[in-house]
Amino acid sequence: MFFKRRPQKAIQEDDELLSLYKASGDIALLGTLYERYVHLVFGVCMKYLKNEDDSKDMCMQIFEKLVENVRSSNVRNFKSWVHVLTKNECLMLLRSRKYKLQKTAVEINDDKDMNMAYTLHHTEDALEIKLQELEVSIEELPPEQRACIHMFYLEQQSYKTIAALTGHDIKKVKSYIQNGKRNLKISLEKPDAES
Repeated sequence: MFFKRRPQKAIQEDDELLSLYKASGDIALLGTLYERYVHLVFGVCMKYLKNEDDSKDMCMQIFEKLVENVRSSNVRNFKSWVHVLTKNECLMLLRSRKYKLQKTAVEINDDKDMNMAYTLHHTEDALEIKLQELEVSIEELPPEQRACIHMFYLEQQSYKTIAALTGHDIKKVKSYIQNGKRNLKISLEKPDAES
């Protein structure tokens, strides 16, 4: 209950806080500055990531990036700079996810368990549509299968690691992955059979 508080001056300007942080390295100063714009950062994250948990995680990552980059950057307008940084980080995350999904689609096709990856002559638009269908199909899997498929293909975790993270034994993890792949195949073939 008896906390020592630093005497604070009146609300400081962004430029003043930046200068003080660069001079002292006191993360509390950067935290004070970031707190002013965290709602804007969260809004940008929601716009691109469309998921509250992912957006909250990205807000934390943005603050970590600020700690690394602010001291070495020439920031003239912090609000604009943090907006651009947030947008770029969200786009990099989305590109990374798209790459992982494309890689997963190719791996599944290579396993001959699902015939869903397109050959090279298909357009990028067709691949994008198929990847969106894959995302939807993954979301429709039972929770255990979805988690195991996600960790195995998208995060490239081993069976052993997945077993440790989920608390299931390795045989159960393998079963969830195999059943998940089978269910994805069935789900992805339905539109082809109907057309």
